[in-house]
Amino acid sequence: MSVIYLLLSSLCVLSLAYRYYSAFIAAKVLMLDDRNSTPAVTCTDGKDYVPTNRWVVFGHHFAAIAGAGPLIGPTLAAQYGWGPGFFWILLGSVFGGCVHDMIILFASVRHQGQSLSVIAKNDVSRLTGVTTAIVTFFIIIVALAGLAVAVTNALYNNPWGVFTIGMTIPIAMIVGVYMFKIRPGAILSGTIFGVLAVLAAVYFGAPVAESSLAGWFTFSKESLSVMLPVYGFCAAALPVWLLLAPRDYLSTYMKIAVIGGLALGLFLVNPDVQMPFVTRFINGGGPIIPGPVWPYVFITITCGAISGFHALIGSGTTPKLLEKESQIRMVGYGAMLTEAFVGLMALLAAVTLVPNDYFAINTSAAAFAKLNMPVKDLPELSRLVGLDVSNRPGGAISLAVGMSYIFSNVGEGLRHTMKYWFQFIIMFEALFILTTIDAGTRVARYILQDILGNLYRPLKQTDWLPGVILTSGAVSFFWGYILFTGDISSIWPMFGVTNQTLAALALAIGTTIILRIATNKRYALITAVPCLVMAVTTFAAGFMNIRLYLVKGMVLNTVLSIAIIALVAIIIVDNIRVWMTLLKTDNPVGMNDERDRIYCPVVQPHAPDDVPLA
Repeated sequence: MSVIYLLLSSLCVLSLAYRYYSAFIAAKVLMLDDRNSTPAVTCTDGKDYVPTNRWVVFGHHFAAIAGAGPLIGPTLAAQYGWGPGFFWILLGSVFGGCVHDMIILFASVRHQGQSLSVIAKNDVSRLTGVTTAIVTFFIIIVALAGLAVAVTNALYNNPWGVFTIGMTIPIAMIVGVYMFKIRPGAILSGTIFGVLAVLAAVYFGAPVAESSLAGWFTFSKESLSVMLPVYGFCAAALPVWLLLAPRDYLSTYMKIAVIGGLALGLFLVNPDVQMPFVTRFINGGGPIIPGPVWPYVFITITCGAISGFHALIGSGTTPKLLEKESQIRMVGYGAMLTEAFVGLMALLAAVTLVPNDYFAINTSAAAFAKLNMPVKDLPELSRLVGLDVSNRPGGAISLAVGMSYIFSNVGEGLRHTMKYWFQFIIMFEALFILTTIDAGTRVARYILQDILGNLYRPLKQTDWLPGVILTSGAVSFFWGYILFTGDISSIWPMFGVTNQTLAALALAIGTTIILRIATNKRYALITAVPCLVMAVTTFAAGFMNIRLYLVKGMVLNTVLSIAIIALVAIIIVDNIRVWMTLLKTDNPVGMNDERDRIYCPVVQPHAPDDVPLA
């Protein structure tokens, strides 16, 4: 079967979903109204709360949510065949992930840009608020350490990648100063400079890596494990306009350009889908993912379909940047749809590889030997990329091989460029991850400020410099310690379950929000149904993981997994209690979104013109 059929059908589904389903949610369920001032306007402080052009916000949000998940998860899920991952990404994103992101972003905007835990405390109960804070903080620390491990593995002894990634930092700061201080609102000229500068950094990375300067950009895993938390600290502590927003904005152009190029390459090359609809591993026993297709495909593709991590961004940096309420549709629903397309492109790139070669790349030598599968094109692929790609589990290498193969076959005589494309894609994957690290560290800082602010009130102030430095340093240290010690290798298997469990938690809170504001209680089904699906699925996967941990004697993983499941169960039950009460009310009761002046140091009147929702 030609890959073009899958590409075109997915584009149609995603386009129709945005045009109609997101417009319905915006107009009927959430009733977005630009006459309501956003916290970016009413709470402007020049640091965290900054009214920002919608395209810049879209770029920041997409860059922050689209980390390694939509690239690596679908690649690994190809073990089950192309069918399970393809349909889960489409259905999960349209009816789950996009709704999840949109409702949480809306709730945070209506709560002055406050975190998910504060929203839960105000609109559900104090118990749910405190429990949500603990759960989300743990999950984000694990996620950041896990993502950072992928970066160190991609960039160690790789001067080309380090040079390119490093140059994006000063480029972003220059663009930030230009667009926000020198020429406020000069998006076009700032974008042109930034994009050209990033492309120049990519181009000059190759000669730098081959020159005497290579030593300056060659680092060990240990060195990178120290440098990345330092970068995370800076990204969390500096004003959002100086580094985070412009860097994510520029990174988005590269991300979208590469994925768009991959889609065009698939059209031009028109490869056949080599992987069957389902493989013999759908019932379990696979060499990459040991469990059955249900529930493991749901926790393997943690992004691209639905991700609880997005709730942390949607209630973290993004709501503090939106100029108008109507932009929630474009940023919340639209960015998630874009990520779903990224996940589909990664899956399609993986399934165009010969199955035997795919498994040879993504399994250890011992595991592959048990499969009794002779390789086909793998020796030639290794020669073309200049690296032995066999037995490199994790998904990053097989994705880079698949994408570089497609790019190098667009025209005649381009096969010799495959090694350049391969290195570029490795760098591209690292860039994907780093934009999530910088936003995630900042979000974790907000969560920690909310928690510690209950003990010392000034810590809740996002503009209080000592509190910013203290909490940013603490967050960076926590995930940096896990990264440096390497303990994340034993904790990472929990991330898939905990991330999707967080999605179920956020959808439960979202259901409570809808029941509070909706004129028609049935509208709550748009979050309640995916909440039920995710809760049942992730709890099943969690118990399967616990059984596996007990067999292997992994006590810490067992205890933490049980604790996370128990805490999330408490949150969901508490939300159901509130649902029962709200269902008995005839009229909307509204959200408990009273403004706390400590979160809103500067208040400015604002009533922008209405903008059509559809």
